[in-house]
Amino acid sequence: MTGFIHFFFNNILLTLLITSICATRINVPRLRLSYKDLLSTNRSSVFSGHDGQLSLSAVFLDEYRDRLFLGGKDVLYSLLLSPVSSESKEIYWPPLPGSREECIQTGKEQTECANFVRLLQPYNRTHLLACGTGAFQPMCAFVYVGHRGEHVFTMNPLNVESGRGRVPHDPSFPFASTFSGGELYTGLTADFLGRDSVIFRSMGGRTTMRTETDQKLLHDPWFVAAHLIPDNDDRDDDKVYFFFTEKASEGGDREEAIHARVGRVCVNDVGGQRVLVNKWSTFIKARLVCSVPGPHGIDTHFNQLEDVFLLRTKDERNPDIYAIFSTISNVFQGFAVCVYRMADIREAFNGPFAHKEGPNYQWGAYEGRMPYPRPGVCPSKITNQPGREFGSTKDFPDSVLQFARSHPLMWRPVLPALRQPVLVKANIPYKLKQIVVDRVEAEDGQYDVMFIGTDVGTVLKVLSLHSGNSLETEEVTLEELQVFKVPTPITSMEISVKRQALYVGSPKGMVQVKLHRCETYGRACAECCLARDPYCAWDGSSCARFVPNSKRRFRRQDVKHGNAVLQCVDQNVSEDLDVTEDKIVYGTEKNSTFLECVPRSPQASITWLVQRDDRKEEVKLDDRVMSTDQGLLFRHLFRQDEGVYICRSREHSFTQTLARIALQVLQGDTVDELIARDSAGTSDTFKDRSPGNHRPWMPCSTYSRGQIGQSRTWFKDIMQLIGPSNLPHVEEYCERMWCNDKLRRKHKSMLEKYRQAQESARKARSKGSGERNRTPRDLRGQEE
Repeated sequence: MTGFIHFFFNNILLTLLITSICATRINVPRLRLSYKDLLSTNRSSVFSGHDGQLSLSAVFLDEYRDRLFLGGKDVLYSLLLSPVSSESKEIYWPPLPGSREECIQTGKEQTECANFVRLLQPYNRTHLLACGTGAFQPMCAFVYVGHRGEHVFTMNPLNVESGRGRVPHDPSFPFASTFSGGELYTGLTADFLGRDSVIFRSMGGRTTMRTETDQKLLHDPWFVAAHLIPDNDDRDDDKVYFFFTEKASEGGDREEAIHARVGRVCVNDVGGQRVLVNKWSTFIKARLVCSVPGPHGIDTHFNQLEDVFLLRTKDERNPDIYAIFSTISNVFQGFAVCVYRMADIREAFNGPFAHKEGPNYQWGAYEGRMPYPRPGVCPSKITNQPGREFGSTKDFPDSVLQFARSHPLMWRPVLPALRQPVLVKANIPYKLKQIVVDRVEAEDGQYDVMFIGTDVGTVLKVLSLHSGNSLETEEVTLEELQVFKVPTPITSMEISVKRQALYVGSPKGMVQVKLHRCETYGRACAECCLARDPYCAWDGSSCARFVPNSKRRFRRQDVKHGNAVLQCVDQNVSEDLDVTEDKIVYGTEKNSTFLECVPRSPQASITWLVQRDDRKEEVKLDDRVMSTDQGLLFRHLFRQDEGVYICRSREHSFTQTLARIALQVLQGDTVDELIARDSAGTSDTFKDRSPGNHRPWMPCSTYSRGQIGQSRTWFKDIMQLIGPSNLPHVEEYCERMWCNDKLRRKHKSMLEKYRQAQESARKARSKGSGERNRTPRDLRGQEE
């Protein structure tokens, strides 16, 4: 019990530590682009299906043909890549006759009893393999897509074959597959009830292979990804790797413990001769660890695997593996991204096997005699020795197969590169669901740009920077892109380096998004440099795409530090960015006043200075004078607050002036005199009902700038004091302070207010004065 309490409190402390780390890092998006922003700048295009109900469930990006193939509910689509909505072809593919009715009779929901396409894989040069749930009767068919340069898309919907073992029956069940050498490797639940979790190999000329039904092998797995990754130049030694989450057999008393796994099988595995007939004889698995080191050696683990992306390199044998993890802890909600090296995965599979002597024993490394050949290896030239050669797994001794059956788990886990996550997010209002990565050459090095899809329809563009040999990492969120109009979970993401585009899928549709649009960052050298985007650099006249080995030598870029002072020292930074004109704002004693100043980047810090005569000092903040994200708020204005207020931002040692505002404070007596002067002519004002005259009971939406000049007398006098150049700012300020709710709500009892206007004039003025002394937050949601 003491150990549990110690573990619990350490986890709480670590949670606070993670939250603190996340808060102090620069993980606020430097640029947020809305759905409208992306469309208006021609950075995205949307495809929602011909009826607007795509229900996307499968995606295959074919860069060879420059086409994107989509599978949804009872439908297949073929789209040209530029843009995705420019031209499309459709195939209607419902379940076989009678399947839908049988599905409903078994008790399934009508919405489930359709053909959800779950698999789209290239079969040969002219055909795709498509498989769907078929109303809980899985089916597959071949789709003719033509040769390169053609846009052909046809299929005989009646010429189908069984899809059992290729896709799950239930459209919501997890599933992962890869196609290689004419054979399909699939991790799924293969039965109607979703209880038979297996890894299948089907199609091709060889006998179908599957894992044995044994919880030691697979215990309620949730398959995420499958990839063929060669270990060397010997094709006989090729292996398919599966990434999944399952209940942990080594979890001890913690029955609900789950672990992330990487498992593998040999491509040339044909099972045993007497043991494991037509069953995998080379299947082994290891734990994937993604954790944050904590106090007293206790780590916080992210065990739930969400998505996996293979970042291919020039060496096809050694891709970098990016994976999103989430916590299953009740203490806090968190997400992490870890990166794995194939060398570390192979080292775990070449290490000792996990072993347990009996139910009452602890797990440990197997130290007994190892049979030959080593369990889990492939029959190949590398495995064979003189006099001990094996043509296939059927030649393996029974002792090897028996050991493989009873020892599928490796003892050593696979640790991430740098032994920690490259990204951690805790207690955020969304979930990380999908990831793709692009390796980008920049002026000062090579960077991996992560594009992370969320469950609310946004994509985060993130960098993880390392400082030298240190384990310290800096997370930089470059952009947050709202790719869908309404919040919707992102279910698939594909990246085309060739087209420099991202393809983001959700139940609402498919969006093509450009990886970058450098001109969005601004029109000055400093703004381009501060963006720290490896895709972009200052070329002397604009922020433009950085192209390695370009003939243009004038390129300013500093991804690692974002040092605009150093990079743009000769680019007239102050002339481009600093404010050259003073604005004048009038406030009234004892009332609230707001000086607006919004930084160009949310990652910048704001400092307010006030200048009186020749003396300049920093503004002292307290309960009366508050600095907000939008500017400086005076809750109660004093006469001595008058002066010139300078708003300055600082980002990565670069400082610039954003606003110079001359605040002039009007004495309360002056305003009272103007209001009193108006009170004498109130009845005349109400008698005049011409369209140009405003009445106190009219909603704010009826006021327009064209009519302000004909408004009440006291308003004219105040305009003379303020000056016409500041009129738009005054109007915007008034609407934000008092009129927002009038624009949203119906104004009831206007006639009654009109009749009682003269009698309540004094009270109304008093109430209005009281409300002006309150902050915008106090007034939000209130009616006059």
